Amino acid sequence: MLNRLLKGFRWSVIPIPGRLIAVIFFVSLFVLPFITKFSDYWLLVLTFASIFTIFAVSWDVLSGYTGQVNFGHALFFGIGAYGSALLHNYLGWPVGVTIPLGAVAATLIGVVTCLPALRLRGPYLSMYTLALPLMLLGIIFTFKDVTGGEHGLTDIPPLAATKISEYYICLIIMTAAVLIMWKLTDARSRYVRTGLIFHAIREDEIAARALGINTIRYKILAFAVGGLFAGIAGGLYAHVIQVAGPSSLNLTLSFQAIIWVVFGGIVSIYGAVVGVFTLYPLLEILRGVVPHYRFLILACIVILILLFMPEGIAVWIRNKIERECPRCKLTNVAWRRECRACSAPLR
Repeated sequence: MLNRLLKGFRWSVIPIPGRLIAVIFFVSLFVLPFITKFSDYWLLVLTFASIFTIFAVSWDVLSGYTGQVNFGHALFFGIGAYGSALLHNYLGWPVGVTIPLGAVAATLIGVVTCLPALRLRGPYLSMYTLALPLMLLGIIFTFKDVTGGEHGLTDIPPLAATKISEYYICLIIMTAAVLIMWKLTDARSRYVRTGLIFHAIREDEIAARALGINTIRYKILAFAVGGLFAGIAGGLYAHVIQVAGPSSLNLTLSFQAIIWVVFGGIVSIYGAVVGVFTLYPLLEILRGVVPHYRFLILACIVILILLFMPEGIAVWIRNKIERECPRCKLTNVAWRRECRACSAPLR
């Protein structure tokens, strides 16, 4: 088993620069607190970055891979947060139970809300999803005795006893979630075919149906997967800040996810990771340097990236360091002259 893993690592990771960089990045996140003296503030920033990465990648799975552009993705985030908080405050259940159940609630809501949207496309679908968090906010403000109204639910237990523990819990969950969603959307996977079908639905849903693909089933699956992982992110967020409030349903949060994904590279999974871990810490750095102009500077950076790298910064870098073999479609280092598998010329 170990030999197979090592062989797979040597063949599938080391020769491909993008995957090697991803492995180094995730390993560095695990060892960083041991080699540097982070304050609790920066540990919290990286913890939030891990949580928002789960949220952004879940949006990419739903909207990037299947083309179901969702402007109200904060709905699932908020349901995960409120679901976990309500289960603890009213039933006294522990964090390890409430977060998964809150995510399950977000999954169910994702399935239910997608049913009316199955016949909607383009701007009509986007406007429909945009209204969903506003509807939930109306329910929250109506039943103030249960939901806490404008103030939200407080007295939520922390995710862990220390900030370093919270950081590693969120990091481990984020790593597992990203790997699962990457595998679900991998069009070249030999074992999971959902990625190929998601691509087909995004490119031409009518042609996919003509090929016998049950597009409705896979669109529901995309909503369920997006809701599940966004709900996990919402539950983690509520227990880290120890409050579940209306801010978790803010429309700004939905658009932040879109900005992170588009900045890093849509339809790539790792683009969302790069977008969050670049823009979110950068915003915190600018808060300490130029607090009044931080959003303006960040907006200018995003606009410049979109002008000169419209495919996203992570995808742009990948295209510079990797090259696909025209014969066997295997990924090679960009500076190789021949394919490492079939020896076909790459230049």
